[in-house]
Amino acid sequence: MTNPDNQKPVEVAADVEAPAETTETKTSSFSAITQRWKREDLIKKASPIMRGVCLLFSLLAFIIMVSNKHGYGRNFDDYEEYRYVLAIAIISTLYTAWQTFAHFSKREFFDRRTSILLDFSGDQIVAYLLISAASSAIPLTNRFREGQDNIFTDSAASAISMAIFAFVSLALSALLSGYKLSTHSFI
Repeated sequence: MTNPDNQKPVEVAADVEAPAETTETKTSSFSAITQRWKREDLIKKASPIMRGVCLLFSLLAFIIMVSNKHGYGRNFDDYEEYRYVLAIAIISTLYTAWQTFAHFSKREFFDRRTSILLDFSGDQIVAYLLISAASSAIPLTNRFREGQDNIFTDSAASAISMAIFAFVSLALSALLSGYKLSTHSFI
């Protein structure tokens, strides 16, 4: 890069000594290191907790939707939107159960780099599917509620809300996976 003023750089005198490192700088660097360790420990603990919460909500959405059979015209399997919520709840339950098992078993099923990429992409895909399923079933439930409120629409609404809660927890897990991916060196 050129010097716009055509000035020579200022030279530092050789007899000037650099200030000695004080205990304050040592203490501040030590506290910065411990804060980073605490943050990394929090991220390591929060990711499986978020996946466990998602597992719980996905399982609840699955159970509530499967038990939503209340006679002719009031069965979840009569409507595509509710079957979609059920299918995604099953996929989400299986994915988060696998991720939770893989974390607590302490076994490496893939190398570290592949595992981080699978965590991030899997969290993103399943979170998208959860919010997609919930958003597809909301209009149908609202149309049914205009006519009358009954146990069928209440069950459908609770299954949808469990899918949304599962989405929120998996979206937070995806953020943590993204952080892990961004701090991991691929060299």
